[in-house]
Amino acid sequence: MATADVTVRDARVSDLPAIFAIYNEQVLHGTATFDTEVKELPRDEAWLTARDLSRHPVIVAELDGRVAAWGSLSQWSARCAYARAAEESVYVHEDFRGRGLGRVVLEALIERGRRAGLGVLLARIAEGNPASIALHERVGFRRIGTMRRVGEKFGRILDVELMDLHLDGG
Repeated sequence: MATADVTVRDARVSDLPAIFAIYNEQVLHGTATFDTEVKELPRDEAWLTARDLSRHPVIVAELDGRVAAWGSLSQWSARCAYARAAEESVYVHEDFRGRGLGRVVLEALIERGRRAGLGVLLARIAEGNPASIALHERVGFRRIGTMRRVGEKFGRILDVELMDLHLDGG
């Protein structure tokens, strides 16, 4: 896939059905999220409309006229001293995995974080996802620790790898 074929843009409310479909696949069948309740409209529309999109954007990657992947920067903590940190999330539709879209979205989020003046991006990656860890390492994230046995999904106790990328050279 040529990345020139991909359009990355800010998400719109009209993208929410596609975004939620991609997300809900992981809610129901994966460990990329520890959510256990699917997102649905109109109940969860505020997830997009109520956030500060200049600091915590949601973006989509379109390929062949479809939302093939999406990503977001989210507040790491409600405590004010953490305002320079954001958690990044990237999700790729199962039909489009392995085509480099995760990297396209992640690199766009890194650039958006820099423009927003963020100092650090954080990623939490559940065990059993070496492709995500490798992707993050390729763009400069480093492993900073393992949160042992913090999650439980599908009857399994899961560790979570914590990774960071310093946008301010720190």
